[in-house]
Amino acid sequence: MEPKPRRSNPWLKDNQPIVAKVKAEEDIRLAIGQAIESMGDLRQAIGRGDRVLVKPNFNSPDPFPAATDLTFLQVVIELILETGAKVTIGESSGGVWRPTRKVFNQLGVSELARRLGVELIAFKDKPNNWVQIRINGDYLSKVVMPCSADEADKMVYLPCMKTHNLGAFSGTIKLAFGFVAPGQRRSFHFGHLQEKLAEVSLCWQPDLIVMDGRKALVSSGPAKGQLVETGLVLASGDLIAIDVEAMKVILDYRASNKIPDNPWELPQIATALKHGLGAGEGKYIVVD
Repeated sequence: MEPKPRRSNPWLKDNQPIVAKVKAEEDIRLAIGQAIESMGDLRQAIGRGDRVLVKPNFNSPDPFPAATDLTFLQVVIELILETGAKVTIGESSGGVWRPTRKVFNQLGVSELARRLGVELIAFKDKPNNWVQIRINGDYLSKVVMPCSADEADKMVYLPCMKTHNLGAFSGTIKLAFGFVAPGQRRSFHFGHLQEKLAEVSLCWQPDLIVMDGRKALVSSGPAKGQLVETGLVLASGDLIAIDVEAMKVILDYRASNKIPDNPWELPQIATALKHGLGAGEGKYIVVD
């Protein structure tokens, strides 16, 4: 198959992408709502009847911010359901933690999905749930991705804010790695990992990103590391801009990690920018 046609970013101000940055207090629903509302109305991206795939981070059964906080996930899903859209949660955990259903059960995701009345998909559960997408990247020519994600009308990404011992940073761009078929995913680690991570997003891009940065790992990662409380929620429709702003937050803590002092030099970002997957330096607006 060919990649999904690229849609224009619905979250703009003065024709530039927005990154919203909100300080979260005790009311997480208020913080998420404020982050989205500071960019516009949720219905700019999601409409009644849309099939929305929500992609959290459940790579491992470790607690937030290694994995998506369930309250955060619940609030985002409830906001989407209020638009009249249909929600599916989809994820595939990392190799040492699979099967994904086990991770779901350990974290309470299965119970949350039942309570909210939404579908929960572990991509690897369905043997025929895969399609090969031609992307013609510099490091990847084809990516094997789940049909259940490709068939969604809209996509909402819920990355955490954390460092990564191999990929340097795990945010929006890295989140899409969870779509890739496990067999191909292993091969990514044999060279140019970060460039390959970025090229996965040539298959499709999210319509909305809401990053839970209330807590962040600023060293090691992605499962464990130095934990800080930033108290931030970020939102955007631009996967490059939001990741750069998140890395700036992490760099403020001056911890030992692999993020360069200039996040634009990170191979994930440089490769995504080369392929036109988001805004360049000075080409987006931060609203806080």
